[in-house]
Amino acid sequence: MKVENFTERKIEIDGWPVNLVSYQIAGTYHCRADNVSPGAGLARTTGATREEAEEKAIARAKELLGRTRRHEV
Repeated sequence: MKVENFTERKIEIDGWPVNLVSYQIAGTYHCRADNVSPGAGLARTTGATREEAEEKAIARAKELLGRTRRHEV
């Protein structure tokens, strides 16, 4: 299997930096979102289009990061 249409970009979700990686394998788009700071994986999704896969990953990352508490230092 060959990876096609690979893209990687950094976005911000609820004040957290998130790395969004998307690519296509055999006609299906895959997307992974991870927290840049500790490198924790947040979401892995698939979709018929890049937009669909990225929307699902962003929604899941928003859900998880929205529950995360920030402590002032």
